[in-house]
Amino acid sequence: MLKNLNLTEGQEDLRIVDHLDMQKLPESVQQMISLASTKEEQDIILMATLAAASSCLPNLYFHYGPTGKKYYANLQCFILAAAASGKGIANQALEMVHIIDERYPMLIAGDSTLPAFYKALEKQNGCGYMHESEGSVITDIWKNAAANYNTVLRKAAEHEPISRNRVKSASEIPSPRLSMLLTGTFGQYKALVPSVENGYFSRLMTVVIRGTNPFNKSYVSSKSAQSFIPKQVGRHLLRVYESLQKAPEREWSLTDAQKERLGEHLEMEYQTLIALLGDNFHSAVIRMAVQIERIAMVLTAMRGMSIPSELYSDTSSSSSILPDNIRLECSDADYETAEIIGNRLLLHMAAAYRLINGDAHDLVPDIKPLDQRRILLEVLPNEYESKRLYSEAQLQGVCVRTATRWNDYWQQQGLVQKIQHGFYKKIA
Repeated sequence: MLKNLNLTEGQEDLRIVDHLDMQKLPESVQQMISLASTKEEQDIILMATLAAASSCLPNLYFHYGPTGKKYYANLQCFILAAAASGKGIANQALEMVHIIDERYPMLIAGDSTLPAFYKALEKQNGCGYMHESEGSVITDIWKNAAANYNTVLRKAAEHEPISRNRVKSASEIPSPRLSMLLTGTFGQYKALVPSVENGYFSRLMTVVIRGTNPFNKSYVSSKSAQSFIPKQVGRHLLRVYESLQKAPEREWSLTDAQKERLGEHLEMEYQTLIALLGDNFHSAVIRMAVQIERIAMVLTAMRGMSIPSELYSDTSSSSSILPDNIRLECSDADYETAEIIGNRLLLHMAAAYRLINGDAHDLVPDIKPLDQRRILLEVLPNEYESKRLYSEAQLQGVCVRTATRWNDYWQQQGLVQKIQHGFYKKIA
């Protein structure tokens, strides 16, 4: 049983990019990741790129849940890290948005009073992007109205109406669409998310970066060509922004098979994580389904702005934009990528959860709940039959259908060979 496992994680077990197939990523995302000098920076720039790009996709939405609620791409993310941990690379993603902001104002300063924040959001029809590389900017300016800001961000994450009623004026933002990327220390994070019971905890994607990076002599020099990458990606993102802005709202969706897979996948993760962390973590697992769909939708849109081969030239004529009059549907590659990112984010949020609760002195939890597929394979004998597979899966709370899908995956990956019907053999 997972409860009895004594698994200790280091930062290497919280990696995100390490678990991705780079060839399946949109070329623009690959290029942004290439700016990183360390593995920590790879994860930071990946999440910063996704959060920044999510602010640039107007009129693109999906339906979720039994009520068919409409969600847009907007992601909100906090990079929780110590000083000198490489979090400054997140500012490269801001350079992408600057290209769009020059024509279509969308940046909202974090260093704003609550009335100024409301005014900026109203002026931009409830849409915008907030990017602050120091969480203290947010927490210092918000410390006297933290609860109000927390409420605004929570509502924006769900596109719920934000109302304001004052003696001299009253206003309402019916469907706020705010994307956000903050980086800061644990103290700054705790000021924004004071408890795990706070509704914003489950709505804010949290990435935990442990420790600091050693000095890298490459920092003293610069790769001049790389400075073009954020601006080049930004120009292509501008074309996607304009193509979506000029058109009516368009629906994007997962395929039926992807929806079924997402439901099965998170059902298993729900059971595992609740057993390990308790009921207060349940909302984080449930809301991760929305985040996975948002990430997948951002990846789909970014494929419409693939970087041309002549990366460092100033031209952009060879890049295509999202096609008109074609139903936008998620590719299997983008779904798989988004699912993996969601898996890793749940581990990061588990780390943040334990930090908030005060039962962890490090930035890493002593559990690894998302490796259940590997654990199941390891407990099986070298040769096994289907009924043994299902009995071991049942002990771990995994349904027969999920265990069958995992067994098929092992065969595809060359880990298991089918001997005859219902009988299998591990391949060393």
